[in-house]
Amino acid sequence: MLLESQAKSVTEHMRDSAVMLTHPTFGYCTNVHAGITLEQAKANLLKYAGRVREAIGAEKLPVGLWLAEEAAQELATNNAAEDFAAWLGEHGFLPYTLNGFPQGNFHQDVVKLDVYRPTWAEKSRREYTSRLISILDTLLPEGHTGSISTLPLGWPDASWRAGGLDAAAHNLLAIAEQLASLFDETGREIVLAIEPEPGCQLNTAEEVVAFFERYIFAGSGTAARRHLGVCHDVCHSGVMFESQTGALEAYRNAGIRIGKVQVSSAVHVPWDQAATHDAKQQILEQLRQFDEPKYMHQTSRGWGNELEELASDLPAALADWTPEGSLPLPDQPWRVHFHVPIFVHDFGSLQTTASQIGEVVDYLATNGQTALDSYPWFLGHYEVETYAWPVLPKELQVNDLADGISKELIAFEAIRQSSISDERT
Repeated sequence: MLLESQAKSVTEHMRDSAVMLTHPTFGYCTNVHAGITLEQAKANLLKYAGRVREAIGAEKLPVGLWLAEEAAQELATNNAAEDFAAWLGEHGFLPYTLNGFPQGNFHQDVVKLDVYRPTWAEKSRREYTSRLISILDTLLPEGHTGSISTLPLGWPDASWRAGGLDAAAHNLLAIAEQLASLFDETGREIVLAIEPEPGCQLNTAEEVVAFFERYIFAGSGTAARRHLGVCHDVCHSGVMFESQTGALEAYRNAGIRIGKVQVSSAVHVPWDQAATHDAKQQILEQLRQFDEPKYMHQTSRGWGNELEELASDLPAALADWTPEGSLPLPDQPWRVHFHVPIFVHDFGSLQTTASQIGEVVDYLATNGQTALDSYPWFLGHYEVETYAWPVLPKELQVNDLADGISKELIAFEAIRQSSISDERT
């Protein structure tokens, strides 16, 4: 059962969030729900988000909406976006951010590399994102800021060496100008936040900073600096064996805004803590349960905050780093890009990177209001993003998805309150 005191604190926070979204706000990302049409998105909100709102007793539940391309096209016609905004309000949902990373069907039988298509070098990615901006402008309550997360350019291939980076920068800068025009005309501030991910064209803070400095900030005006930023995914950064505070500090020093933080946790494989071969065999058997065919599960190995090697997917890591019959089994920790519930810290022989969420919250509580020109460095948006619930091993499954999501929101509020308490003392 959820702790009554924790549920009350979440309720109070949700109520406060409904008043002012420029302060730290959090909800959950609806990309966990299948459905690419507007009607499917609405049905999922009623089936799951409505029950989450009731479970935590919130009058208004902040939601990070995922609207696939088909739904976005529907909302671009006639008064569909206005009608949807009214519908959200009637049902107690408070939109504050969009997940614009998956453009197509994020719940087809096999997603894998399709989630990185189209890339930012392609016109259709810019058009989809432009449409999301117009939708979010309509959905957001008056005077509130918004954020949209997007993919880190794409998955590496030969096209990036043949003008792809220039094309991506061109499209991103066009979006920055659209966002600047919107701000000048209406006062509405929206930030497009690039989300670095293991194995992608931009997969570390260092690579993001280098791209921004060379392709985005060089020769550009204030539009790019204010309206283009980063979505910091805690799971992704953990898989890259980055220091969470080190990554955030790199963005702050470079003047790159944090548009959103995706609150997420990766699988940590403690090979180094297994004292016997039998203990390592238990780790291996449990790890194999995460080898599922739907999503990419990039896998890394390293020590501390030092990445040694990254495999494109868990099957490749298992084949290359634990070949059949090899002795001994690894003695170096691994991390797996598999979003697991943020309230889980260890299970069986495996662990998670959930403790790093607090590190991020602590750093942003202290530094988030750093001024960049006339605006804060961190927009204040957090989004719990555990989209892998349907493909989790049985030991991590929940009987009721709405209950699992509610438990995550309460767990994050506990982390947030702990950070506030530590800051005051």
